[in-house]
Order: sequence, then C-alpha cells, then structure tokens
Amino acid sequence: MTKLFKILFLILFLSGCNEKEAYDVGEDKAYEKSKTSLEVTERKNPTGFLSASGTKRKNFLRQTVVMGKVYNNARMVTYKDIEVLVSFYSKTGAVLEEDHVTVYEKVVPGGTVSFKEKLFTPKDADSMAMKVLSAKF
Repeated sequence: MTKLFKILFLILFLSGCNEKEAYDVGEDKAYEKSKTSLEVTERKNPTGFLSASGTKRKNFLRQTVVMGKVYNNARMVTYKDIEVLVSFYSKTGAVLEEDHVTVYEKVVPGGTVSFKEKLFTPKDADSMAMKVLSAKF
C-alpha cells in the first residue's frame, strides 16, 4: 500500500512540475503582449500621458516670465519636443492671448522637465493656463 502511495505521489508531483513550466511560458508571452500594446497606446496618444503646469511673474522689462513643468505619466515611452499652449485670461475669464512654447528636452517615463520662457503679454492678464498640444517620441 505504501509503495502504491509513493508511486502515485511521484506521478502527481512530476506532472505538476511540467504544467507549471508551461504556465510560466504562457504568462511571459501575455506580459510581453500587454507591454507592447501599452507602448503602442502611449505612442498614439502623447497628450493623454503628458501634462503641464506653471507660474508667471513680471521682470524689469515688463516681460512675463513663465516657469513651467511638463510631467510624463507614461510607463514605456520617452517624449521629446513637447509643444505647450500657454493661455492668458482676464479677470472675467476671456482669453487675452495664447502663445506656443516648445520644450526641446526629453521627458522619461514618470519624469518631469522644467522650462522657462519670456513672453510679452497684455497688462490686464490675470491668470494663466497650460495645455500640452503635441510631442514626439
């Protein structure tokens, strides 16, 4: 009886090991496939993974100095040559001026890059907003 029990145990043990190896190979393939599809998604929609924010101040020449940051929330793709739309608003919320700023730096996945730009803006500008328009990868 114990001999039969040992044989059955050995058969179950060996068959279980083979299934585990086959499962790991399938799991690796599924991971690679999901990784590839994530990269394709991030390349197709850079504005969905990039965001911009910043502040402004005036210098001695009455220029508006915009200091901003671009954040990369992607997991796989590094973006570069990021175009940011900087909009200036009045106290009532009307758009006074919009300027395009291009950030010629690379932003790695999960990273941040800072930029500084001097612009001439209307003196009535009360607030500012930033939006990423496009980027290359």
